[in-house]
Amino acid sequence: MKRQAALALAFAAALAPAAWGQERSPSERQTLVDLAYVIGESHALRQACNGPGDQYWRSRMRALIAAEAPDAPFSRRLGDSFNEGFTLGQQRFPKCDARARQEAARIAAKGRELSVTLTGSVADPQAKR
Repeated sequence: MKRQAALALAFAAALAPAAWGQERSPSERQTLVDLAYVIGESHALRQACNGPGDQYWRSRMRALIAAEAPDAPFSRRLGDSFNEGFTLGQQRFPKCDARARQEAARIAAKGRELSVTLTGSVADPQAKR
């Protein structure tokens, strides 16, 4: 679960550009869609281990959408991606076991990569354009 805490910090860092009112490029928007999927998978795996009442990643997804303040179509796209990741995660890992924990670590690494991609565009706004 320490990896998930690190991932949460990375997700928070990914939210910084929206706070500055930065417009997202098409590649950044796709990265956000991919990140939403990863958050959905993380939510499913965390619920498998902690129970259905655990809303940690769902609340992080809500925070991402609030920070990005996307238009309605993009908000739906982000929500759909989260839901697809969640559904796949539930289907593949309905219970918490060693495989589920390994998958959670893999997903956390993917989330970190995506977050670094987004935060890299903040450090150098011209790099992703």
